Order: sequence, then structure tokens, then C-alpha cells
Amino acid sequence: MKITMAHGSGGKTSAELMSSVFGKHFKNSILDKMEDAAVVEVSGKIAFSTDSFVVTPLEFNGGDIGKLCVCGTVNDLLMMGAQPQYLTCGFILEEGLEIETLDRIVASMAKQAEIAGVKIVAGDTKVVEGSGGLYINTSGIGIIPEGRDVSAANCKPGDKLILSGNLGDHHATILSARMEIENDIRSDCGCLKDITDALFDNDITVRTMRDVTRGGLGTILNEIADTSGCRIELQEEAIPVSDDVRGFADILGLDPLYMANEGKLVAIVPGEQADKALELMRGTEHGANAVIIGEIKEGEGTHIVTRLGGSRVLDVLYGEGLPRIC
Repeated sequence: MKITMAHGSGGKTSAELMSSVFGKHFKNSILDKMEDAAVVEVSGKIAFSTDSFVVTPLEFNGGDIGKLCVCGTVNDLLMMGAQPQYLTCGFILEEGLEIETLDRIVASMAKQAEIAGVKIVAGDTKVVEGSGGLYINTSGIGIIPEGRDVSAANCKPGDKLILSGNLGDHHATILSARMEIENDIRSDCGCLKDITDALFDNDITVRTMRDVTRGGLGTILNEIADTSGCRIELQEEAIPVSDDVRGFADILGLDPLYMANEGKLVAIVPGEQADKALELMRGTEHGANAVIIGEIKEGEGTHIVTRLGGSRVLDVLYGEGLPRIC
């Protein structure tokens, strides 16, 4: 069965879709009231984020748009030191979308919400003409514990940068699917709560964190350098990239430093805590391949020390990267 314009009419067909797909997977005491707004309890300082997801294909090796939208918004909250609590989701369904596909994606969202410890408490669905596409917006609220301050402005010379794992997996997965290239590359799409919990629960002073998504590591680090007013110096030989992704990138002329990821973060911590933080991250599922890749120094900009010992400026991504990566 496919989505039709009737599913967006607000009538019986809409109600059937709500109960048979969304209500089945997102069931909780707040959403089940089906009122005009969710009433939730939040106290103290909060982080609030919103993001829209337009990835094609909708399902890919290692994930789907449902997993992606929950993890993406949850990870944004986690990067601010927040404890994610609630999500809302808005769906734009194109006429012709298979309801079976929608059901799988909604089930994937519910699973990731459970892993992240968040409730999906409100949402909206619209149906438009099209050819079976799907777009999702998610917004999230997280509580920032008292005394926790995560910001690029906190960075100081001597701090170390820790990357949670290999670069480019998601980018290579999506591009492989679009080009119909068969390989074993798998998206890193995932919730990074295990890493952030390990750091904060063990009293690591996290200066700042960023999830390494569109624009890649190079762009993210330039943003941190600009905000902090410090110089970031990377060691090229320390940057982790799998053999499969490196080979894929070489063939297509891509640079892993600017390839998108959906389950990687970079954390900046005081130099004296770096070894402990690295050990903690390596003890988690999503940080098993974590490495120290550089440090904060006096100066400005982002620079990379090459394998030959030279130094070059690492600039932001220019032009168009891979569209609809998330």
C-alpha cells in the first residue's frame, strides 16, 4: 500500500495512518494524549536544537533516514553537554511512498529513541505530490546539568583533540548507494551518548565537542578555531581512515577530511586528561577507534602537519559537497 493524498486529508485515512504506523511505534504517556501540544517537565538550563533530514536513498547500509534523524538531533544536544529528554518530529510524505517503507523507518526511529533515552512527544505529518520521497524534521530538548559548560570559547593552549574514530564512512556509504557501487562500507550513523556519558561520568573536563557531520573534520575544526581564537594543529598521520574508505576516496578524488560522518565526534580536553579520556572513549561502542589527533596552540587558524613534516593550512569546505547526505 502506498501513501496517497488522502493520508494528508485529516480524515479517516489520516487517522488510520497515525494509529497503524506512528501510534504503534511512538507510544508513550505524553504523545498518547493526542493534544495540540505536549506538556513536559523541564527545569534548569536547557539545550534546544532542530534539524531537517532529506537523505537519499532513504535506507542505506548501516541505517536509514529514521535512525539518522533521531541520532542527528540527539547528538547535537549531547555536544552541548546536555542530557537529551524529548524529541518532536515532522514528516513530509510524498505521494507514492510505500507504507511498508514508512513503517520500517518509524520503527527505526523508535528504536534509536529508546537507545538515546528520549521520548518522542509531538509530531506532524503532511502529504504532498511527488514520487515516493520522505523528509523528516526533528527538534530536541536536553537538560544541561548544573556546572557543566561546553563551549569552543573554553579552549586553551595545551588542550588535546580526540577524534572518536574513522572518517568518511557515512559519506562513502551514501555515494556508493547512489552510484550503485557494491562494497562493504557501512555508515557510522549512531547515537554518541555512550561516549559523552563515559567522559562526564568520569569527571573529564570537556572544553568543547562537535559531531563531525557535513563539511567534515576540516570545516568543524575551523569553526572551533574561529570561536576559540586559538590555533589548531593536527597530525596528518594520526587521522584515522579505513582502507576501504581511503581507497574509495582516492578513486573519486575525495578528501576524507571533508567527507561527512554521522557517528563521529571530536572532543577537546585538557592535555593532562587526554590519556584518560582516550581510554574511556575506546571503552565504548562508538569510540573504540578513538585517537588523539592534535592540540590547541597559541595563534589562529587550523593547520595540519603532514607525514613529511611540513605544515599546511586546513581550510573550510568550499563549493558543494555531496547533496542530501543527511
